[in-house]
Amino acid sequence: MQNFEKIRHHLVAGPFRVTMQDPYVLCVELSLDGGRRHQAIFLSELQDDDGRNYLRVSTVIAPTTGIDGKRALAFNWQSRVGYLAIGDLDGVPYLQLCENRPYDGLSAAELDRLILEIGGMGDRLERALSAEGDLL
Repeated sequence: MQNFEKIRHHLVAGPFRVTMQDPYVLCVELSLDGGRRHQAIFLSELQDDDGRNYLRVSTVIAPTTGIDGKRALAFNWQSRVGYLAIGDLDGVPYLQLCENRPYDGLSAAELDRLILEIGGMGDRLERALSAEGDLL
């Protein structure tokens, strides 16, 4: 997985449901809990100051309204995969679960595992923060 087009090809040809494709952004929709819940996972390309490319895998959790920042930072400290961040969605700040990975060493199996892990953990966090709701 040396570039975004290889990632795109893998996801489109694989078992995931790709619901959006832009030049450097993809959205995969996971069906969870026997089809009763869904989680959108976004994949995009980032570049660092040295020109090195990274894959960002992210999912939207909940609006930031009423979220305890201390709990979010404690989650970040304890998490082995993913971290919490705030990003805008249509001008509204949302808590998001993200993971950035360099393309170097990113295999198809690791990409699949990362999508499933971020999606599953994102859904669990969404449930916890929205009284079992499925906001997005």
